[in-house]
Amino acid sequence: MNDQPEIHKGLAGVPVDYTAVSKVNPETNSLLYRGYPVQELAEKCSFEEVALLLWNGDLPNATELASFVAFERSHRRLDPGLRLVIDALPVSAHPMDVVRTAVSIMGANDLASGTVSPEADLEKAKRLFAALPAVIAYDQRRRRGEGLVEPRDDLDYSQNFLWMTFGDEAAPEVVDAFRVSMVLYAEHSFNASTFTARVITSTLADLYSAVTGAIGALKGPLHGGANEAVMQTFTEIGTADRVVPWLDDALANKKKIMGFGHRVYKNGDSRVPTMRAALERMIAHYGREDMLELYDTLEREFGERKSIKPNLDYPAGPTYHLMGFDTPTFTPLFVASRVTGWTAHIREQAAANSLIRPLSVYNGHDERHVP
Repeated sequence: MNDQPEIHKGLAGVPVDYTAVSKVNPETNSLLYRGYPVQELAEKCSFEEVALLLWNGDLPNATELASFVAFERSHRRLDPGLRLVIDALPVSAHPMDVVRTAVSIMGANDLASGTVSPEADLEKAKRLFAALPAVIAYDQRRRRGEGLVEPRDDLDYSQNFLWMTFGDEAAPEVVDAFRVSMVLYAEHSFNASTFTARVITSTLADLYSAVTGAIGALKGPLHGGANEAVMQTFTEIGTADRVVPWLDDALANKKKIMGFGHRVYKNGDSRVPTMRAALERMIAHYGREDMLELYDTLEREFGERKSIKPNLDYPAGPTYHLMGFDTPTFTPLFVASRVTGWTAHIREQAAANSLIRPLSVYNGHDERHVP
């Protein structure tokens, strides 16, 4: 009889705790934030409203929303000391390294960083929400040899993010597509980066440490870096007529093609249709029907051969590209969105904490001794 315990590599299929933040409804294949289908939130809500929903459990009323909007707009400016740190980093560093470092600096500068309470952690979450766009926008600009663009308090979150990045007011359809992407990326249950944040929180470490660890997990191409990889694939292929030979070669060499498949969804990522619609609006706005042809051809050819459907990263990558974001900036945009979900989970973990410490099964040498 084999008395060895069953190993679940990657914790696949292993429930480890409860959460009230989000779930995928198996009956509708829809991602729910606090019970609301994400496609409805993307259609009807601002990103600020979705952030409050994730943190507080319910959509805000007008007074709650106005208070948070005022707070967010008053905390947008890039701290001068943090800017010096960013400027000291080489432009060859990946933007995710810059964002990870920036969060560490914010934590070190926050005198209340070690104060752990629901109220204190919510305050920190709100500050990160407000401050991260300036970090990400400035980092892209400095890589291009461009100067800092100061935030404007007459613009909403999405408008201001684009303003600080490009120095121009974005067209309404661009702002809306960006808002949609932020809403769709905000939360997704116990994904790798969220679980990382919860593990760190379970040790009673502070919120900034947990978010910094989550950023490290998100950097990987099997998680957040996939949206960058999608655009790199598009660039490598070039045009729709080159999809078939490119795909033949990629499959023959067992190359992993990013932007397809998802561990949770069995019938396709429920966020894709909403993001695909946003991409189509961007294609129409910028007159880039060639990109849609490439997108559709690769999706069709890969689906016919592997029966694998796209995930959110597949339409998000080209959408960000059309807006003007540099490809390495895509995953930091994911951070700016997912910090809402991470911090919701951090607060949930802290509220009913148990140290996360799984077991392992040893398969090395039997006991031996030094001669």
